[in-house]
Amino acid sequence: MKSLAALGNELYSGKTSIPFVAKRRIWYTVASLVVLGSFALLGLVGLNPGIDFKGGSEVTVTGIANPSEGPANQVISKGGYSAGSSVTTMGSSSVRVQTSSLEKPQLDQLSEELATAYGVTPAEISATTIGPTWSGDVTSKAVRGLVIFFLLVGGLIWAYFRTWKMAAAALLALCHDVVITMGVYVVSGFEVTPATVIGVLTILGYSLYDTVVVFDKIRENTSGFQAQSRSTYAELANLAVNQTFVRSINTSVVGVLPVASLLFVGAIILGAGTLRDIALTMFIGMIAGTLSSVFLATPLLVDLRSREKVITEQAAQVAGARARRIAELDGDQEAVAALAAAPAAAPLRPGHHLGVSAQPKRKKKRS
Repeated sequence: MKSLAALGNELYSGKTSIPFVAKRRIWYTVASLVVLGSFALLGLVGLNPGIDFKGGSEVTVTGIANPSEGPANQVISKGGYSAGSSVTTMGSSSVRVQTSSLEKPQLDQLSEELATAYGVTPAEISATTIGPTWSGDVTSKAVRGLVIFFLLVGGLIWAYFRTWKMAAAALLALCHDVVITMGVYVVSGFEVTPATVIGVLTILGYSLYDTVVVFDKIRENTSGFQAQSRSTYAELANLAVNQTFVRSINTSVVGVLPVASLLFVGAIILGAGTLRDIALTMFIGMIAGTLSSVFLATPLLVDLRSREKVITEQAAQVAGARARRIAELDGDQEAVAALAAAPAAAPLRPGHHLGVSAQPKRKKKRS
């Protein structure tokens, strides 16, 4: 069993190669199924927006020795607050009650009843109401923040790499990460809060960082690739992913482990809503971001560039050079002369040069 360091050295040198680009249809199929499943969950079940996004009233009871949802549920049921209400225990001493928007007299009455039910003083009760204007403003700002982030990221990548196709591939990978994260959020039933939006922006930055590192290696490997006939653009791009693969795995593990600890502490031990929301978003998003930067971003870039004239012509030259080498090894002088006289190899069929291995099969020598 090879160590990770030994595997990384072999991947970097090209001695061992994982066909990320050649197997791209498999990655596209898997990613499409997961994304479609997430969209189906979003459409059929939907997200669970928190009070900051949908508006309503919230009462938090603190200083409880053994918090449970039972007393709060009884108060809600007797007082007629059941419609659109929810009760959540928070940590080891608090209970949170959320209802539809209440007028101040109703909110004060609910606070008194909860204080009586849990045997606490009024000082340990906090109540607030978020109106539709505030919640609508929070929603619009969250959407605006995501749109601005995508626009700035796309422009930055376009300017840095000087090609819109790298920007498009990176943004498509980011969209994949957002949709999957939201799909997991639907399954978990967690509320979508401002902390969720912060988590989404954080994991987008993380995913983008990983993708940019891979793209930078692709730019380094493909610099002046037109002048050589050893490897195609797709093969050089695949080499770049292999060279950064171990680094991506190590970075992801180092990042995911503390986030997993936050998720465990926030969801199970403390029951803290904000900590739990941001930790779940980052946990799922960091894993999805790593996978998309490795399995999607580079294959998408290769596909977007596959029809460029310089790419197809260079791929044909590589195929011709390989055919000449094999003919020389087989001792087929006529084939060698014919290939040497040709200005370039015959054009490859569309998409053929996107594989990792483009070497033609050698003919068997007659005995």
